[in-house]
Amino acid sequence: MSTTVVIGGGSGIGAATVRDLEAHGHTVVVADVNPPDGGVRVDVTDEAQVAALFEQVGTFDGVVNCAGVSTLSAVVEHDAAEFRRVLDVCLTGAFLVLKHGGARIADGGALLTLSSLNARQPGTGMAAYCSAKAGLVMLSQVAALELAPRGVRVNTVSPGLVVTPLTAPAMDIPGIRESYLENTPLGRSGEPEEVAALLRFLLSDDARWITGENVDVNGGAHLLRYPDLHGLVMKAFA
Repeated sequence: MSTTVVIGGGSGIGAATVRDLEAHGHTVVVADVNPPDGGVRVDVTDEAQVAALFEQVGTFDGVVNCAGVSTLSAVVEHDAAEFRRVLDVCLTGAFLVLKHGGARIADGGALLTLSSLNARQPGTGMAAYCSAKAGLVMLSQVAALELAPRGVRVNTVSPGLVVTPLTAPAMDIPGIRESYLENTPLGRSGEPEEVAALLRFLLSDDARWITGENVDVNGGAHLLRYPDLHGLVMKAFA
């Protein structure tokens, strides 16, 4: 039976992933900065906490890292500390999970990190998030090279618009949801369960020859353009 650590498993895509894996027979260790009952508290920007998490788990063969934060600001107005905060969670935090998770994972295991459509598609006001997610894809590819001799696979998954607690506030701003859907060929947002199903596949033996990949799951949104989030927010609050 597989043991999988899901970081950021307290809500959104992470919580859907926990439910999906448990329904398919995985033993799941849930970690989050605000963990649910029975979960483990971990802040991915704190190396000691990340190391302690994997030491505490002991034997495991899968990791799914869904931890992430975002912000919105034009580059020329961006607060440097806020820029670093987003990179600390989304990029440095992912590095720490890959470092300590990769050191302890069983040979033949799989390490997955949630990236974003913004790893390949820029968005106005999203310099920190786009930079972090693009860097995360390359970081994971380097880890895939280094861990391949042990049979450990390292991949990223990049969702488009999925309504979760992280994205829900933006959906109330006039024009944002409509702009996303106009630029999604399949014409709808994704469900957390759809991303979770892809993550489960990449953990499985059916994906045993897939590594160093960034898999888009966005209804075709990468084929068009990203909404002008900053412009729509400035218009709404002008």
